[in-house]
Amino acid sequence: MDVFVVPVGPEKYELYCETSPEGEVAPEPQPEGLLGKLRHRFSAMLKAAEERQHRQPFDREEPRGWAGRLQERTLAWVAERIAEQRLLWNLRKQTTAVAVHPQDMTFDQVMVLIRRMLQRDYERHRLWLVVDTIGLIASGLLMLVPGPNLLAYYFAFRVVGHWLSMRGAAHGLQHVAWSGRACPPLSELREVAHLEPNIREARIHDVAARLRLQHLSTFFERVALRHA
Repeated sequence: MDVFVVPVGPEKYELYCETSPEGEVAPEPQPEGLLGKLRHRFSAMLKAAEERQHRQPFDREEPRGWAGRLQERTLAWVAERIAEQRLLWNLRKQTTAVAVHPQDMTFDQVMVLIRRMLQRDYERHRLWLVVDTIGLIASGLLMLVPGPNLLAYYFAFRVVGHWLSMRGAAHGLQHVAWSGRACPPLSELREVAHLEPNIREARIHDVAARLRLQHLSTFFERVALRHA
C-alpha cells in the first residue's frame, strides 16, 4: 500500500492514498447482532458510494423524485467521508506500507511525521466515537416517529466510521512495517496553495496525472483550504 505524504503548505502535510474500485470494502454476508448489522449496512453504503465516485458525472443517471435526490446527496456525502478516512480504513488490513514522500525529506523525518499524524487521528476519532455513540443512543428516541430514522442512520455511519478509523490508526502505529520512497513531483506541491486558483488547479492536475492519482486534486483543494 502506498501512502503519499502530501505537502499542503511550506511546513504542513497530510497523508493520502487511493485504491482501485476492486480494492474497496465490499458488503459482507448479513450478520447477526446490532453491531454486525451496523457494519453490514455501513459496508453496503460504502460500496454504493464508491461505485458512484468512480463513475464519470455524465454516466450518472439523474435522480428521480425526492427519495432519489436524497439518496444521491447521501451518497455524495458518504463519498466525501470515504475520501477523508480511506487511508485509515485501509491501514487496518495492511502489514506493510510505503511512505511516498517529497525528495527533500529523509525517511526518519517522514516517519516522525507519520507517527505524529496517526496518533493525532487516533485521539480525534476516539473523541468523536464517544460523542457520536451518545448521539446514536439519543436518536433511538425517534423510533416512535413514523418513517425512517435518518438521524440514527447518520450517527450509526459515523460511529462505525470512527471505530474503523481508530483501528486503522492504531494498526498503522503498532503493526505496519513502513518503508520509504522519494517522489520528486510531491515537492512541487509545497507552494501551490498560495497560487492563484486557476494556476493552482492546473499545477495540481499536472502532478496528479504524473502520479496517476485520480482524486488527488479534490483532496488537495479540500485540505489546502482547511489549512489556509
